[in-house]
Amino acid sequence: MNIVVVGPGAVGSLWAYSLQQAGHRVSLWGTQDTSHWALQLDESPSIDFAYNQPDTLRHADLLLITVKAWQVESALQPLLPLIEQETILLFMHNGMGALDNLADRLRTFPALLATTTHGALKTSAHTVKHTGLGHTQLGAFNPLGAQCEFIAEVLNHALPSVAWNMHIEQALWQKLAVNCAINPLTAIHHITNGELAQPQYRQTLDSIVTEVVSVMQAERMPVDLAALRATVDNVIHATAANRSSMHQDIFHRRRTEIDFITGYVVRKAQQHGLAVPANLALHQHIQSIEQSWTQS
Repeated sequence: MNIVVVGPGAVGSLWAYSLQQAGHRVSLWGTQDTSHWALQLDESPSIDFAYNQPDTLRHADLLLITVKAWQVESALQPLLPLIEQETILLFMHNGMGALDNLADRLRTFPALLATTTHGALKTSAHTVKHTGLGHTQLGAFNPLGAQCEFIAEVLNHALPSVAWNMHIEQALWQKLAVNCAINPLTAIHHITNGELAQPQYRQTLDSIVTEVVSVMQAERMPVDLAALRATVDNVIHATAANRSSMHQDIFHRRRTEIDFITGYVVRKAQQHGLAVPANLALHQHIQSIEQSWTQS
């Protein structure tokens, strides 16, 4: 397939390299002013990719969009007039709600949503490390996307394991709940994921998850509180040495995805008349940190 990876950060670079190695024609689209970009994955040889070349968009079978949630709209809008209506759009980012303002524009394209637990870290502009094996789920965002189940096998051949999920929104809510629990706390306290297993964080974690469950139930999402608590604990232990993406963003003074993670839960809670004080406090705390950078 002809594949364009839009936003080759850590996860995008991991997929770009893996898909190229699997035999696809992969190119990149991003913010650098260049026509080629080299990437190296772990100790494997460097690969040179076409970069920001309009022909790659015109011939694309698949756009894999891996920009941050808050970048999705601004990154994709200029590209839509340049691609064919048959081009499949696959969105892979943390959080939810990034496509709300794009839904009408996407109706004529097959659109898919994905969530992955693979770990990736950009160690330089041209090098990426695969820091943890994971599992990827994808499913349809719209009716045209529902006809693209074969993409799961395409991705699975490049970077297993990948599965098609007919109820992808449930998987996205599960990932959202985990991100709500881990990301803001690790960012605020400057700690690794594993340090959240310390007793002083137990009550806050329980409050966060309980609140998210109440919102999921209001959204008619199947969820079990005990199982979700166990999932959060499992992720904390399985990724103990990792630093969350929000931790990294705060450390480097970059805009976070808080509005599409905790902020999404807060907005949904407000729609349902639910109080979510723990999540609201975390949302406001991260926002205040971001605002302090512009004021200083």
